[in-house]
Amino acid sequence: MPLFLLALCQSLLLCSAQVLLKIALTRMGTFAWTGAFWWSLLTNWWLLASGVLFAGAAVLWMYILRHFPFSHAYPLVSMAYVFGIIAAVLVFHETIAWTQWVGVLLIMGGCYLVTQ
Repeated sequence: MPLFLLALCQSLLLCSAQVLLKIALTRMGTFAWTGAFWWSLLTNWWLLASGVLFAGAAVLWMYILRHFPFSHAYPLVSMAYVFGIIAAVLVFHETIAWTQWVGVLLIMGGCYLVTQ
């Protein structure tokens, strides 16, 4: 059970980082090789927060890999896909096809089987 909880936290961090990255990119101006553009990247708080969450997810992932078998840990990363679909609905108000929901259920079932 500790592996599942750690992987759950890692997947939440990873998904949150991806959501913040998407928000940062939608608020970003047109890409250009100018100093103003690069300065806008450095002052984009959404992007910086995304980087912090990515770093946290990476550190937690390193801990998981160090202490648990790879064959058990790696499949649990797919929980990030489940959280991604939920974030798409709640944050970005996207419409999700029923086939995607079936995929989410299959992923959840697979995660359950991996932890058994």
